[in-house]
Amino acid sequence: MTPGDAGAPIADLRVGVLGGGQLGRMLAEAGRPLGVAFRFWDPGEAEPIAGFGEHICAAWDDDAAFERFVDGLDVVTYEFENVPVELARRIAEVVPVHPDPAALDVAQDRLSEKSRFESLGIATNAFLPVDGPGALASAIEAVGYPAVLKTRRLGYDGKGQEVLRRPDDTQGAFERLGSVPCILEAFVPFDRELSLVAVRTADGRFAPYPLVENTHVEGILVRTEAPAEGVSAAIRDQAETAVRALAEALDYVGTIAVEFFEVAGGSADDRRLLANEVAPRVHNSGHWTQDGAVTSQFENHVRAVCGLPLGPTGIAWPTVMVNLIGRRGDAEALLACDGARLHDYGKSERPGRKVGHVNVLGSTGQAARDRAEALRAVYAGPELR
Repeated sequence: MTPGDAGAPIADLRVGVLGGGQLGRMLAEAGRPLGVAFRFWDPGEAEPIAGFGEHICAAWDDDAAFERFVDGLDVVTYEFENVPVELARRIAEVVPVHPDPAALDVAQDRLSEKSRFESLGIATNAFLPVDGPGALASAIEAVGYPAVLKTRRLGYDGKGQEVLRRPDDTQGAFERLGSVPCILEAFVPFDRELSLVAVRTADGRFAPYPLVENTHVEGILVRTEAPAEGVSAAIRDQAETAVRALAEALDYVGTIAVEFFEVAGGSADDRRLLANEVAPRVHNSGHWTQDGAVTSQFENHVRAVCGLPLGPTGIAWPTVMVNLIGRRGDAEALLACDGARLHDYGKSERPGRKVGHVNVLGSTGQAARDRAEALRAVYAGPELR
């Protein structure tokens, strides 16, 4: 049986997930009511997915674990992008893998990511590869200050990057990032950060969610407002055109997210978007959809990879998503806030770690923002700056 076979009972579908973090947990939360069973492969403890499906705890290169994992599965997906691409390709020889491993290949390397944007005519900031101190000096001459030096691989939540504002910052910067292949990007004086989450099916149906506005602190997403206020039709079209083009180029199946910088154009009324990053998976800036959209990004990802019809992606409630970082806070106090919906990840607390989020709903965007401010007073601290 393959996903989407006519007459195939949904309850017979078995989905394998590479990774065992909170995104895997939320995929299972969304998929199990549809009758879909889950199996996870993660080399670590994988606290969030405990009780949500079978967990194969083994190294990625364990052949016995490979055989146990693929046995009886209908489709495989992943919940973070640092899965070994070769493993995803090996699995794809036995079981369909969605999104295609080619999407992993692009997203894992910032140079490949930016180059793909450029090749598709998607506007992005200036960038150059940096493979050593000499190449960094040449790249700075071309890009200028300020600039951001990033490792090409394994950077997330603000890790693996340095802002270079003056020549003194450049000295030793390549070495401080581990002397690994890097990319230098022009610093973008953006007005705000927006992201678009969308879902695409195997037959090419593309369904975007509304654009949302994100706030990061030290590279970590702390807040998402859905929908973003004051988005023009031109900006919405830029975002949807870019994400659609990328999804089609990758023959993408599942949920995809692209983060953008909104910047000023040539006149006061002229706005444009610069693509920053792509996530080939469900995304933190789409967590609001669990309570604020007609169908969550998680459920639609499961639907797409299983060949099931998509659900509507429209707004049900204006929502502010607030990440709980480092500590959970007082659950009772959080839930006492008007419009609050708490999502705990089942993870142990430690500084800088996302351990949950709260979706704050309101009848209007302003009402949701006001309620989120009240929540911030309850959950005080630098995490919600």
